[in-house]
Amino acid sequence: MSANNAPQPVKLSLPLEYQQHLFQELRAEDELVVIAKGLGLMRLVTNLLHSYDAAGNNLIIVVGAEDRENVWIGEALAESSAISGAPKARGLTIVNTDFTSVAAREKMYARGGIYSITSRILVVDLLTSLLDPETITGLIVLHADKVIATSLEAFILRVYRQKNKNGFLKAFSDNPDPFTVGFSPLATIMRNLFLRKASLWPRFHVTVASSLEGKKKAEVIELEVPMTDAMRDIQTAIMECVEVSIHELKKGNTGLEMDDWNLDSALLKNFDVMVRRQLDPNWHRVSWKTKQIVSDLTVLRGLLHSVLALDCVSFLQHLDTIHAAHSPQPGSTRQSQSPWLFLDAAHTIFETAKQRVYASNAKANAKSSIESLRPVLEEQPKWALLAEILEEIDRDLYFDPPMRDDSNGTILIMCSDTATTRQLRDYLQTMHVEPKTDNDAKQNKEEHKPSGAFMMRRKLRNYLNWKKEFAQVSNALLTENQKALEGAVDPRIAQGGYKGRAPANKRRRVRGGGATGAAPGRTANGSVAQYFEKPNEVAELMDEVQITEEEANQKADIIADPLEDMDDYFELYEMQDLIVVHAYDGDQDEHVLEEVKPRYIIMYEPDAAFIRRIEVYRSSHNDRNVRVYFMFYGGSVEEQRYLATVRREKDSFTKLIKERASMSVVMTVDSHGVEDPQEAFLRTVNTRIAGGGRLAATAQPPRVVVDVREFRSSLPSLLHGRNMIIVPCMLTVGDYILSPTICVERKSISDLIGSFKDGRLFTQAETMFQHYKNPMLLIEFDQNKSFTLEPFADLSGNLKSVNPNEVPSDLQSKIVLLTLAFPKLRIIWSSSPYQTAEIFEALKTQQDEPDPVAAVRAGLDKDMKAEDQAFNLEPHDMLSVVPGITPKNIKNLTLETENIREVANMSKEELEPHIGREAARQVYGFFNRNLIDID
Repeated sequence: MSANNAPQPVKLSLPLEYQQHLFQELRAEDELVVIAKGLGLMRLVTNLLHSYDAAGNNLIIVVGAEDRENVWIGEALAESSAISGAPKARGLTIVNTDFTSVAAREKMYARGGIYSITSRILVVDLLTSLLDPETITGLIVLHADKVIATSLEAFILRVYRQKNKNGFLKAFSDNPDPFTVGFSPLATIMRNLFLRKASLWPRFHVTVASSLEGKKKAEVIELEVPMTDAMRDIQTAIMECVEVSIHELKKGNTGLEMDDWNLDSALLKNFDVMVRRQLDPNWHRVSWKTKQIVSDLTVLRGLLHSVLALDCVSFLQHLDTIHAAHSPQPGSTRQSQSPWLFLDAAHTIFETAKQRVYASNAKANAKSSIESLRPVLEEQPKWALLAEILEEIDRDLYFDPPMRDDSNGTILIMCSDTATTRQLRDYLQTMHVEPKTDNDAKQNKEEHKPSGAFMMRRKLRNYLNWKKEFAQVSNALLTENQKALEGAVDPRIAQGGYKGRAPANKRRRVRGGGATGAAPGRTANGSVAQYFEKPNEVAELMDEVQITEEEANQKADIIADPLEDMDDYFELYEMQDLIVVHAYDGDQDEHVLEEVKPRYIIMYEPDAAFIRRIEVYRSSHNDRNVRVYFMFYGGSVEEQRYLATVRREKDSFTKLIKERASMSVVMTVDSHGVEDPQEAFLRTVNTRIAGGGRLAATAQPPRVVVDVREFRSSLPSLLHGRNMIIVPCMLTVGDYILSPTICVERKSISDLIGSFKDGRLFTQAETMFQHYKNPMLLIEFDQNKSFTLEPFADLSGNLKSVNPNEVPSDLQSKIVLLTLAFPKLRIIWSSSPYQTAEIFEALKTQQDEPDPVAAVRAGLDKDMKAEDQAFNLEPHDMLSVVPGITPKNIKNLTLETENIREVANMSKEELEPHIGREAARQVYGFFNRNLIDID
């Protein structure tokens, strides 16, 4: 198949029918491709790029690629050009802030090639015409589902399409979910992408199905593993806690759309994100209890995964840390504990988790009446099955050796995260080591089964040591807090760290450590208490799991290896008898399969995308046989989650197909792109001549000078959408210059709080007044959040809004102080970036256009040229926050010294000539202050 614009034939690595169909479609026309996860999206993109790269005369830009995708595309292009023997192919160049200067970028763009550019650099280069949109052959957009109207990517595409009508534009996404949310989402995203055609490729697409379900199907063995009773009990209890939490949420926030807040959707991956998104507009007005429950949901959903993934000791340790994090500090009088800790179900979780690790002996010793503890150390059911599978594979290889084919005899074990891979590695290394116990004499060697006893004993020893330290820390905190409470005089200070709850003499939670003894199952206020084992119980347990001879002989883990004598100790393994344990890692899994070429794959945890990757891998190679073992816990959250993911993806695609069928033609011409010449003239003629106004008629669109750092926000994009010319510059004073006299400093709410904290805002206002007649402070709210500055007094929650001692940042009073300091400073309140764009348009009427050169020069030294004054920004910013340094004296210091270290080591006498005596004293004092005894 030869590329359209080059006679050079290109070798493609797209063996499957649906991949070839898609490739031809993409070469023929612009479209948005939404493909199911695991069907090889990146392979398609790299082949498409290679077909353009081989021609050698194209300038193609990849937008929205993540770092690892850049690495993948780079490697794949280099490999493809070597295979095709394409002399003109140049591979991928990555452009990011690290090391590409403006001059270097200009030369690179003139040469052509394939570039992956971060969105912020690309948008500035397009606007400054460093990269002329007309010279671009085409754009490839990855993660198209993220292109919303206000995103930088949508801005880039608009600039590109206004100037370049002929270049191609192809967008890709492997996540169908965002395309199904909201009103006609597919049409909206396609409008943002300036595309008319959508191509959908779910797994149930006829061509995909026939490509993957031919003669070369992989042999799959499904294994349902029953959970132990204790695991099932814990899971049921956690689900009950989740259900109660959701119920509490519904009760507390009645005005929201909560049809899908139920237990089923709580199992999905992003349930807590979904709840937060709904509460977000009013987040600063919801009670602390709601916030607490939302964070509890995240914790509980984490526990649902942990109970299946972690071994019993790690799970108990995880529970201990969660409990400590959710309890008030020892000695505190706070009563604001998480609601789920008061449930019986929570008691069940903690008790059952403990019983999986150790239990009390029924017979008490004659010496002591205290019950002694014995280790139980319940193993995960999947471990035994894994050992069984590996034995079965060994038997197969021995009795029924497979025919020689292209795959190695490697066994690949896939699981969900690196913690699980570490756990499996430990288990596989030590499953045949037996810790010797008293009854060992009775056992015959033949009866030995692989077990994790050795590993679990080691973990329990570590856990008990950890718990001892944990109890000591807890005790120390308790005594410290107690002293602080007793020593406090002012009643308000006494409650200082504890949100002003009950007075200090009220009943305190008993939570001791070490010899204080174990607290009862519940505390005074009814929540589950932390359990600390008694020292003699711990001693008993420690005796039980003493290191035996075999355990002592085991090699310790290699933690750091200097690799000095590599040749003596290291060798390349034969791939034939290797077991590789790997965590699921998105698209990278395709690489793993291609490089390891496994004969057997054990999926320790289910993952829908990986199953498809195996199907694609198996169907792509005639001579690689694969057997897959697919393990999951029956009746568990894991199974539910897997089935729900598959079902959701199918539903999303079905919705998309329906919407595409009934969708009208998407208008891809930008509504602001082409303007009627008369309209343009009328827009610039201002008709409000009354009161001495002057008639201004210029056919030039209005211009705004924008600071380069402002491109993180969506405002420049919206201004551009209102037919203003955006001039990106490196500004020292202000963020937006609307006219020679109007300068605007934009602050979002979080920015505003930050600038008040470090006093930056006063300095900025001062410099604006030095250079401009009408400085303005724009306070911009988020369009999705409510247009209020302070939370309303919420008596049901923390008493912050009532207790003046605890008000975090009294913003209004600080703004009043600012206006008192600068009476002429105008403050603009804007409810969203859309409204800001309107306000800017109104402010610009009757005004002259700003001069970019003057805007850049403002705030720089009078004698120096703007381009000569290239200070390194980060050290400059660091130095500017040192006490005693002002915008005026920082210039002298920057010119006279090499770096911050030199400034820090200067004496008062050396500093004085540059910045004056008082400032020198402050700077010297700051750098030479003792960290420990702070006055």
